[in-house]
Amino acid sequence: MRTFEGFGRWQSECLASVSELAASGPENALLHIIRMNDRPKSIKELARLTNRDDVPNIQYAIRKLVGAGLVCKMGSGRGGVTYEATAEGRKVTDDYSALRRALLIKEIKNLPEFAERFQEAVRTLNMLSGIYEEVSRVAATHRR
Repeated sequence: MRTFEGFGRWQSECLASVSELAASGPENALLHIIRMNDRPKSIKELARLTNRDDVPNIQYAIRKLVGAGLVCKMGSGRGGVTYEATAEGRKVTDDYSALRRALLIKEIKNLPEFAERFQEAVRTLNMLSGIYEEVSRVAATHRR
């Protein structure tokens, strides 16, 4: 939990350094995922890529990003709506990436054997994610 909260604060501070938008960590993540591969994404794709099922909260975050001029809505109808980064959204995500490289990556490079330790942490977190998915399904069957 502490790592998650620290990461969220890092995301918010980093974004605030390159943009006027005050956004939460998950809102920031959505901006970067929408920008990922410079390809528009649907709500369904965003939910899957973030491993979230709280679609109303995703929609709220997207409205906030659209209102800030960082994301635009394309298409219409139930299945045809996608979102992509605007020119300003691409600039903000590029600036964010540069700041991340300058601050975070520099700090990480000073840690001995970090790459190997990080790969092991990624494997562990992926395994835990799967375990939590499974036990959440089991817990759902125990509801009253």
